[in-house]
Amino acid sequence: GQRFSQSSEVVVNEQLHDGEKRHKCLECGKSFRQSSTLISHQVIHMRERPYECGECGKSFRLKSLLICHQRIHTREWPYQSYECGECGKSFRLKSLYICHQSMHTGERPCKCPKCQKRFHSSSNLVLHQRIHTDERPFLCPECGQGFKQSSTLITHLHIHTGEGPYECPQCGKSFSVHSSFIRYQRRH
Repeated sequence: GQRFSQSSEVVVNEQLHDGEKRHKCLECGKSFRQSSTLISHQVIHMRERPYECGECGKSFRLKSLLICHQRIHTREWPYQSYECGECGKSFRLKSLYICHQSMHTGERPCKCPKCQKRFHSSSNLVLHQRIHTDERPFLCPECGQGFKQSSTLITHLHIHTGEGPYECPQCGKSFSVHSSFIRYQRRH
């Protein structure tokens, strides 16, 4: 049938032979009648990390990331690497190696060049820097709204489904935002 992409990697609205429209998950191939059900389902894939390293047990969402990671164990780095004497982890960049060492020392060596705030890890610094750049790499497949963190996107998806992870035990009403749930309970 004819395909209409809502999101290049996640959602396809497929016209089937019987005329019934279905929303198909490109991650696993499962189809749904309503886009809101598909969105709820996709949260599962955001948390999945099916590719596990046999050497250390670390898992990855994409096979390509696992293959890249495995070079740490086989020492097949195309560049010079820096190995942590404390835990044996290897890094391609000296700056990442220095940031990693802070986990063992308690220091905060990763400094934001914009505001000078310091962080234990480069990943926390990268998350912080989105404040300055307004980068929003996590896009909602339903409405296109961007988010700085995947956890915020997951919370947002509940708006489209009408479901929420916070349910009132007295009346069953659900909320996607924890603070709204708490406010509601106080008035109950």
